[in-house]
Amino acid sequence: MKEYNWGILATGKIAATFAKAINYADHAKLYAVASRTEDKAKAFAEKFGAEKYYGTYEQLAQDKNVDIVYIASPMAQHYENAKLCLLNGKNVLCEKTITLNLKQLEELIAIAKEKDVFFMEAMWMKFLPAFKKAKEWVQSGRIGEVKAVKAELSSMNKYDENDRLFINRLGGGSLLDLGVYPITFACEFFGYQPKEIISDALIGRTGVDFDASIVLRYDNGYADLGVGFDMENNNPAFILGSEGRIRFHEWFFCTGRVTLYDIDGNVLEEFNNPHPCNGYEFEVSHVMDCLDKGLKQSDINPLSHTTATQKIMDKCRADWGLVFEGEN
Repeated sequence: MKEYNWGILATGKIAATFAKAINYADHAKLYAVASRTEDKAKAFAEKFGAEKYYGTYEQLAQDKNVDIVYIASPMAQHYENAKLCLLNGKNVLCEKTITLNLKQLEELIAIAKEKDVFFMEAMWMKFLPAFKKAKEWVQSGRIGEVKAVKAELSSMNKYDENDRLFINRLGGGSLLDLGVYPITFACEFFGYQPKEIISDALIGRTGVDFDASIVLRYDNGYADLGVGFDMENNNPAFILGSEGRIRFHEWFFCTGRVTLYDIDGNVLEEFNNPHPCNGYEFEVSHVMDCLDKGLKQSDINPLSHTTATQKIMDKCRADWGLVFEGEN
């Protein structure tokens, strides 16, 4: 495998986490970073060892030596930032939720196809060894037929009207920030076409969902999902089958530990694989493997999955009457 030059667009907290993973992964080089100001870009580049730094996103998108751009900007900016990079012929890995709505996503997918470049939502959960082990248990019939999935992702976030999580025009709310994880989790084990979507939300004072409940119904079972900014929770998740169950331990979307039980609750197997870096290194390696094979989308996290998840979230917001200011 060749060495791939990564560019990081935006220099916030998640960008710092991802930069560490790039620096850890084999065949990956943190080549360039871009921020809204040159000073911020320079400070980030010096901290994480990037060769180039830019004070505009346009400069990064136009750098011919960048093989792939990781977009780490706030959610409401994903669409315009991804569009900029795709139009400049860059391969793109974009943080989740990838866009505010399906219309934006479909436009970006069309551009990626026209430019013949790689495009993927950064759903790093799917590439973690513990997640792959649980998929293996399910696919090999260790718990029989999947009957129910239960997953909740919530935390206690102190209200701050200046925090993007609570700002409508920035795509705030628990659904897009947190809900993409349990929805994707359920769909991975049940399928991406639920028979029915039932949801409700607590719309807070700033016009975004502070808490939400989602039920996905299938012919053979259901998923019971919850998200919110108003509860302390250690956030495990469970896959319940006709012959056993699987527990994803604390913070299910990033855990390194899963346990397999039989129908009587006896432990059959436990898998515990702490991340060698921070977990994002598995996603970094997968993306480079896709590029090495000439793929334009992931075979593990294809755009069809991202599209289906976005449709579910659009349906939830439509049922709640939640529209983002300036949404197109």
